Amino acid sequence: MKFSRQTTLRSQATVTGVGVHSGLPVSLTLGPAPVDAGFIFVRTGLDGSDREVVATADAVIATEFATVLGDREGPLVSTAEHVLAALRGMGVDNATIEVDGAEVPIMDGSAAAFVAAIDQAGIVTQPGVRRFIQVLKPVQVKIGESVGELRPFAGGFRAEVEIDFTNQVIGRQTFSFDLSPEGFRREVARARTFGCMSDVARLWGAGFALGASFDNTVVFDEARLLNAEGLRYADECARHKVLDVIGDLALAGLPLLGSYRSVRGGHKLNNAVLKALLTDRSAWRVVESETARRPARGHVEAGAGTVGGLVAPAYGPDVS
Repeated sequence: MKFSRQTTLRSQATVTGVGVHSGLPVSLTLGPAPVDAGFIFVRTGLDGSDREVVATADAVIATEFATVLGDREGPLVSTAEHVLAALRGMGVDNATIEVDGAEVPIMDGSAAAFVAAIDQAGIVTQPGVRRFIQVLKPVQVKIGESVGELRPFAGGFRAEVEIDFTNQVIGRQTFSFDLSPEGFRREVARARTFGCMSDVARLWGAGFALGASFDNTVVFDEARLLNAEGLRYADECARHKVLDVIGDLALAGLPLLGSYRSVRGGHKLNNAVLKALLTDRSAWRVVESETARRPARGHVEAGAGTVGGLVAPAYGPDVS
């Protein structure tokens, strides 16, 4: 059947930018990885040897303003969500992600640059059979006014997001998305991180978001959008939250077969729901592609083909 084999990148591709919080220059290189390796972050530029961490839920050590991965020695790389979303969204199973700084570069605030890097590197099929985490029963987490839930779903992976901001320019938005590489490229990858000017000023004062600018963030004040070029989608904020979800849930380690719904969600909620699922061993099972349900109509091959997918967050406050 289609989508039966794992994929990796054919070659390496590099992007350069700045960290959204530090404002410092950083380079990121995507490259191939072996069968069953998953997504491996390699932090270079440190004193001594490089450090590695596999991008899984167990490696998450902070979710306040971005997804931060680390190990017993401490944080390794921050703002991992957008590149993870690009890899999962484009149907890549295994990849190395070399970063020479403490943050993944923010680029234009979306996953578009990482999708372009994946296109440059190319996607190739590997001999390993693709495996999925299939959600078997509902798992829900509530954090204040935020609610997130994973449920069984017969058609691959679906994300349903609702945001509701007191800022009337953003207001209430909803967006639902059935994951496929073609759909990810067209409908989600270009959606940028966003925030309110009052939040940006507060973050600057606290030493965060030092690299944020109109080049990488959609910014609103109480009355209007401040970016001169306007929005890429009328509901760009909700679409970016879906991008975050795909990146955050990529930390499951395997593509998810299920439906995820969040209301007023963010990185913290996404991570909490994923950990709640993985902790309840009766709520999921690992299936191989030959036994998984056929993906929803519209899922297409990426390179050699793949289905399923998950997670990535913005730099702004965690509750939308």
